[in-house]
Formats: sequence, structure tokens, C-alpha cells
Amino acid sequence: MTMLALAVRMAARDLRGGLRGFRLFVACLALGVAAIAGVGMFSDAVVAGLQANARELLGGDVDIRLHNRKMEPDALAYVERRTEKISVALDMRAMASPAKSNGTGRERSLVELKAVDGAYPLLGTLRLDPPMAPVDAFAKKDGAFGAAVDPNLLERLGLKIGDAVRVGDATFQVRATILKEPDRVASVVNFGPRLMVAADAVAETGLVQPGSRIHYHYRVRLPAKTDDARWIEDLRGAFPKAGWRILASDESAPGVQRFIGRMTLFLTFAGLTVLLIGGIGVGNAVKSHLDGRIATIATFKCLGAPSRLIFAIYLLQIAAVAAVGIVVGIAGGLAVAWAALKAVGPLLPIAPVPGVYAGPVGMAALFGALIALTFALWPLARARDIPGAVLFRVPIAPMDRRPRLSSVVAVGVGILALAALTVGTASEKGFALWFVAGTAATLAMLRIGAVVIRKLAKSLSENGPRHAGWRMALGNLHRPGTPAPTVILSLGTGLTVLVAVALIQGNMGRDIAERLPEEAPAFFFIDIQPDQALAFDKAVLSVPGTRDLERVPSLRGLITQIDGQPVERVDIHPSVQWAVRGDRALTYAAKAPPDARIVDGAWWPEDYKGPPLISLDAAIAKGFGVGVGDTLTVNVLGREITGKIASLREINWKSLRFDFAVVFSPGALEGAPFTHIAAVRAPKDAESAVENAVADRFANIAAIRVREALDAAARILEGIGAAVRAAAAATILAGALVLAGAIAATRQRRVYDAVVFKVLGATRRKLLGVFVLEFGVLGLATGLVAAAVGTLAAWAVVVFLMDMPWRFLPDAVLITVAAALAVTLAAGFAGAWTALGTKAAPYLRND
Repeated sequence: MTMLALAVRMAARDLRGGLRGFRLFVACLALGVAAIAGVGMFSDAVVAGLQANARELLGGDVDIRLHNRKMEPDALAYVERRTEKISVALDMRAMASPAKSNGTGRERSLVELKAVDGAYPLLGTLRLDPPMAPVDAFAKKDGAFGAAVDPNLLERLGLKIGDAVRVGDATFQVRATILKEPDRVASVVNFGPRLMVAADAVAETGLVQPGSRIHYHYRVRLPAKTDDARWIEDLRGAFPKAGWRILASDESAPGVQRFIGRMTLFLTFAGLTVLLIGGIGVGNAVKSHLDGRIATIATFKCLGAPSRLIFAIYLLQIAAVAAVGIVVGIAGGLAVAWAALKAVGPLLPIAPVPGVYAGPVGMAALFGALIALTFALWPLARARDIPGAVLFRVPIAPMDRRPRLSSVVAVGVGILALAALTVGTASEKGFALWFVAGTAATLAMLRIGAVVIRKLAKSLSENGPRHAGWRMALGNLHRPGTPAPTVILSLGTGLTVLVAVALIQGNMGRDIAERLPEEAPAFFFIDIQPDQALAFDKAVLSVPGTRDLERVPSLRGLITQIDGQPVERVDIHPSVQWAVRGDRALTYAAKAPPDARIVDGAWWPEDYKGPPLISLDAAIAKGFGVGVGDTLTVNVLGREITGKIASLREINWKSLRFDFAVVFSPGALEGAPFTHIAAVRAPKDAESAVENAVADRFANIAAIRVREALDAAARILEGIGAAVRAAAAATILAGALVLAGAIAATRQRRVYDAVVFKVLGATRRKLLGVFVLEFGVLGLATGLVAAAVGTLAAWAVVVFLMDMPWRFLPDAVLITVAAALAVTLAAGFAGAWTALGTKAAPYLRND
């Protein structure tokens, strides 16, 4: 305790001069902590907003969803007896067009049609422009029902308030635009703008036919103090085979929550990368600070101070400065979260709840403390273990002596703790493990690159050009104490991320912009009735240029059991949980598709007439933990059908051809009402003719333009890419800070060199040329190493994880090399200029 008190007193006395030597330490640590805290607080604010508005987003306390059918009368009576109020709505996709051609806009547009009853909305307010009650907006007046639409539908169809719009066989008067729809959650992909009408008006459209793709929503408001979970459990127990999907308020926006969760995961990893690079800066700052205290440490040791006292003094200093950096970082994280909420908040379906959330703050502080301790241990241990006599020689003969084994083990434990914390706090453990492994591999390759650069510089300086400037510049890259390894490791990490992101995004964008449009059909058509199939084929193929028409029967079903066990009791891998979240598209076929890749089992004979068999997607089967011979139970329109898995197929979901995760054998589904879906290829200039040929004859068939969907996907990718590039830019900023710290750490050495060379007759211009050459070569080497590692990482992700064709994009690599060169030259010039400006006389008198 006496030694601890002494260490505290001496550490505090040493810090009286302020944090001048620790500015880069604080900056590096604060930048990473701010990134993690900002991302976490932004995510928590959005999730809190979703939770605060969960019932409004759901449209009630509970939402009971059915596909293609209404609730059975006995079930409806049961629900009505146990609820305070109920509202029924349906939504489907349909084609809308101006009732009279106006020569502006497009003639037709796919819309998301929603029909509501008089009780809508149970919670929240439907805001319309001009303001009016829903009953007035949708009521039948002068022989026509009213409609409220998204504003962009008016622009798309060239309409205005008061005009008539045709949907199916019915004509509606547009009475308002929708400003806010309380129960509409933003979706990553929307196939068309909203068009809202009264439930009574749907019958006039003629769109509700057997097998039509319609979702019915029964939103209920429960009596006060009702336990939602118990109410849902009782409902499921009363109707165990109803085949409906029941959502509680905590599931009101699962898609948005998953998207926010994954973006948070990725951006948190980006913040960890920033913090990791900052850790290198922390280590450099600690080393620089201890180098400046060499005389003091040597004096302490010569006077008999034990090594543990030296270690305690400077560990306490590091802890105090790290606390300052963490506090500054958390404050910066608050500012980042506030700015992000201001920018993104208006685009979200709910209002986020800003605040200081303990979880992200605590996690950021813990990561910051671990990083500071782990990266400070090595230089602290070296200062503790090196004898006093050696310390006096360090200014002219830097020592690279390794610390004792216990210190090396302590650093290893710190690294393992960081990895464990990263995986333990991640929502997707597998992704976190890949991140940790990828980070370790990247740092290892950059470290190897730094070793190769140093050896190459040594070889060239000894056997290369005879020019003195070049020899000095190359010598500075390999001599003891060179900042080259630190610069390549820190700045190279940020540039590696930037290269990898740019190449991955570029390959994905090329795939969407070039390959997919060539392979994709021009249209997908849905809700083709069986008695319309042949006439539909004829109408589509009558348009010149159309080809490759493909049409298959389709209906929807809910997977309820996996090998005899309810899905709720099966441990399903997260990658395939989407398969049981809602209704899935099903089909039946006698013959296997021509391009089917059966990896296990065999297809049934064409004349098969036995018990139901299933051909299942192999990836889903793996995630479900089933194989050939196991069973799958699907609820189709309230009837459960159990089939034995006969074969497993490997499906490439990135291709835009028809494929179904679940294909039944003939005989199992033919009795259920179904519709056909179809796809056709057509040249761009024939797309309107194809759409008109179908819409003029079949009002119930909805057409989805694939080109528009691909354009939307490209816009989404560009938006995500911008966010990712911003995160990568933060890593480069961290690398630049570390670079500045590395140059600052070698300032004393450069001043010493400059004084010696000036005495020997070298001019400032020649010395500046040497330093510029040194940092130019270092920047070029860093850029090339980062480009090579980033390209390798991007290739592995694109080829192995995304299973996409790879193309090398030299622009991204050249930009990266140029950025590395510019940053390194700028930082090196600034550091060299201050060193060259030092007068020689004071050093000559002192030394």
C-alpha cells in the first residue's frame, strides 16, 4: 500500500504539466470509442422508438395474419368474444391506371393496395392531405368510392387530387394523399406506392379470386390488463391447426429491427477496427512518452527504485489518460448519434428516442479500456525490464528488447479478451468470429508486408542506387526505430478496408447493372388464374421481341413442423430462419426443372401417385437439420400437408429464374386454389407494349418490372456503400492519427540527424528531399501492400461468400495507393519541416 501511494503521488506529479505528450493517445482512443458508442446509441434510439410505437406500428395489441383466406366464422367469433375491438384489413398488389388517358406520366403502375374497414386505425392516426377523416376519404360518393394514395403515385400517373384512378374493374376518386400511415413499416424493398380504399370497395375491383395473393390482417385491441402472451397462447391452443401467423407488439417491425441490428453489427465492427488502429497509436504514444522519460526512469532505477514501482507509476498515468480519452470518446459518440438521428430520423417509420443509453456507453468504455491496457502493456513492460544503464544509451542506440514472458502472456490475454468480448457482445456470433479471424489475418499479412518492405529497403540501400539521397531515404526505412512497420500496419489497415469495400461494392454493382439485366426477365406476373393461362401466354407472346416465357403454378403455405416437431421447438440456424417467419411460395411438378442440381436423393417418377413427396432447398435442409427421408409439414389454407423429403437441390437464389424452396410431388396440392406466376424476357423498348397487352385483357394480373426492382436494388446498394465508405474513412483517419504519432515519436531522432548533417554541410533543401523520398517510398509501399491485401480479401468475399463472378477494378486500387502516398507525404513533410527548422547550436552546446 505504501508503494501504491507513492506511485499515485509520483504519477500525479508527473501529470501536472498537462496532457501535451498524450494528445494523440487521447485522440486515437477517443475516435474508436466515439465510433462504437455513436453506433450503439443510434441503434438503441431507433429500437426504443420502435418499442415505444410498437402497438401503433402493429395496428393493435395483436395482429393475426392469414394468406388467401378470411378467418373461419368460429375462430372469428372466438376472437371477438375476447377482444375489446377488432379491425380487418387486406393488402395485395394490383395495377392502377388513370381512368382517362391524360398523356402525362406512365399509363400504369403497380401499387400496394390496402383495403380497411370503418374501425381502422385502432391505434394512431391516418394523416391525409387535405386533412379529413378516413370515412370521408373512402366513402362512396356520386357512385364512386374514394381513395388515398402515396404522393409519388400522382406524379407517376400524372394525376391530381379529384382525378379518377382505375384498379381492376373499379374506378376510384383520388381524394387525398397519405402523409402518415400509422401501421406501415418502412421496407427495404417496396414494389409500388400505396393506394388505400375502403374494404367494401374491394368486391367491385374483381381482384379477389381463388388463389389470389391477398394478406388478411385481423388487428385486435385487448381489454385492459390483458397478458398479450397468454392471450396468444390461448388462441393457438384453441385453434392449433389454423395456419395463421400471430404477431405481438414486440414483433411489430421485425424486418426493420433485423436491418437495424445487422447495420449496427457491421458498423460496430467498423468502430472496432478504428479502435484497433487507435490501439496502435496508443502503443506509439506510450512508447514516445516513456522515451521522453528515459532519464527519469534511469535515475529512478539507479537510485534503487524497484521495477514494479516504475511500472505502477506509468500504468497509473496511462489509466488516467485513457479515462480522459474514453470520456471524450463517449461525448463524441453522443454527438455522432445525434447527428445521425437528425439526418436519418425523418426517413424512419417512427420517431427515434434520443438519449444516453448505458449499454452502448458501457460497451464502448470497456472496449476502450481493454485496448488502452493491451497496447500500453508492451512499452510499459519494456521500460520496466530494461536496466538503467541500458536506458542511458537508448537515445543513440534504440533497444528492441522483448519484455519478459509474463508480460508477453499478459498482452496475449488482453488480445484474447478483446476477441472474446467482440464475439460475446455480437448478435451474430458466426459473423463476429469471421470478423475476428479476418482482422487477425489482415494484420498478419500487413505485418508480413512490413517485414518484406524493410528487408527490400535494406537490400536496395546496400546494393541499389549510389545516389546519397536515395540511400539515406531507404536506410531510414529499415534502421532500428523506423516508423515503417507502424505506418504500414495502422494506415494500411484503413486503406485495406477501403480497397475491400470498394471492390466488393463495385463487383456487386456490376453484377446488378450488367449481368443480372442480361439474364433477368423483363417482367414477373402474378395472380394469373388457371382459366387465363393460355390466353395470357398468347397475349404476351403476341408482342414482337418477347421470348422465354415461363409459367408455373404457385400458392402459399406456412411451414409448421420440421420432422414432426413444431417449428418453435426446432433449433433453426439463423441463416434460414426466414423460411419459417411467414408464408412461403410453393409449387408442384412432375418433372425436375431442366437446370435443377440435385445433391442428395432423387426426383420422383413423372407418373408418381403416392403419398406427398418434397424436393427441398439443400441450404434450408441443412439449417433445419433434416435430410432425405425426414418430413416437412406445411399449412395450406388451414389444411396441414406432411410430405417426405425425397431430394435436396442446390439453388442459386441470386439468379432471377423461377425456383421454389419447397416443391411437392403431383397430387398433393392440385385440389387447393392456386394461381400461376410467369416471367418473360423482352427488349426495353417493348416493355410498355407487354404491360399494356396484359393489363388491357386481364385487370387482375399484376406486373412487376424487373428493371425497376434492379434499379431500386442498385440505389439501396449505393446508399449502403456510402455508409460503408464513411466507416472506412474513419479507419483512415485513425491511421492518419497513428501516422502523425509515429512521426512525432521519431522527431527527436530526426532532429539529431538534421543537426549532424547540417554540421557536415547538408542544406535544408537536401535534407527535406531525403525525408520526402523516405515518406514517398513509405506511402507508396503502404498503398501497394494495402491494395494487395484488400484485393485478396475482396476476392475471397465475392467468390466464396457471395458466389459471384470476380472482376478486378483498378480504379479503386489506384485511388487507394494515391491516398496512401498523399497522406504519408503530408504527414512526413509536416514532421520533417519542424525537425529541419531546429537550430543546431543549442544541441551542439548541450551534447
